[in-house]
Amino acid sequence: MKEEEKLSPWQNKLHEIIYEADTPMGKLFDIILFILIIFSIILIMLESVKSIDVKYHRVLLVLEWVITIFFTIEYIVRIICIKKPSKYIFSFYGIIDFLSTIPLYISYIFAGSQVLLAVRAFRLLRVFRILKLVQFLGEASQLKSALKASRAKITVFLFAVLIVSVMMGTLMYIVEGDEAGFTSIPTSIYWTIVTLTTVGYGDIAPITPSGQFIATIIMLLGYGIIAVPTGIVTAEFGRQTRDKTGNLSAGNYIHVNTQACPSCTKEGHRDDATHCYNCGSVLNE
Repeated sequence: MKEEEKLSPWQNKLHEIIYEADTPMGKLFDIILFILIIFSIILIMLESVKSIDVKYHRVLLVLEWVITIFFTIEYIVRIICIKKPSKYIFSFYGIIDFLSTIPLYISYIFAGSQVLLAVRAFRLLRVFRILKLVQFLGEASQLKSALKASRAKITVFLFAVLIVSVMMGTLMYIVEGDEAGFTSIPTSIYWTIVTLTTVGYGDIAPITPSGQFIATIIMLLGYGIIAVPTGIVTAEFGRQTRDKTGNLSAGNYIHVNTQACPSCTKEGHRDDATHCYNCGSVLNE
């Protein structure tokens, strides 16, 4: 059996700093990265204000280049300090990192007024950096798991809401008719969904006492319906938290750290783990 390729000491050190947040250097890197992401988003917003861009265009451009170079170096280092670069390159955050880095370079490759709009469109891709902020939310993966585990219940709930909308919409079409704007069943269903979700555009409104009574019931149902998916996800989130931390009364604690696998970049390993739960690679070399 072929022996698993190992990272060199300097690659291990870079991996520890960039992919993990349990060490002082790792925390410092995450804080710096977090600040630069926020700063880059602010720059994008300022560039979109014409009066500011005209007055401070050169300053904004220099700052953007500094940030772009930093993200370029970060992207390259992330690739070279893992055993399987493709795992990062084609991962969600790998693609986001790439898309948030290339627009400024592309704006210089495609020069000329005829492609100015295309260049601006490419530059707007820098806003994808904001999606990287999710990495710094400690419970992001747990929330994602809770939503995934709740999808069946939420799907049934949405199907029930759709049935109620069709029934109430059809009833409103019969009660109100064309004079109140309920010109068809699809239009009436649209009004029901808008009312049920408490949006209430006001473009269609019932005028008969019967229709207003039905509308009142739909509005009250709407407030109750809003709480249902929240409760489903919250319950699942709480269950996963208990599973993750253990039974408090029994003292069965399981602490999960930010250590990332040097092969597949998966995070969320136990403190006593020696191998990755996803690919089986050795964590500490």
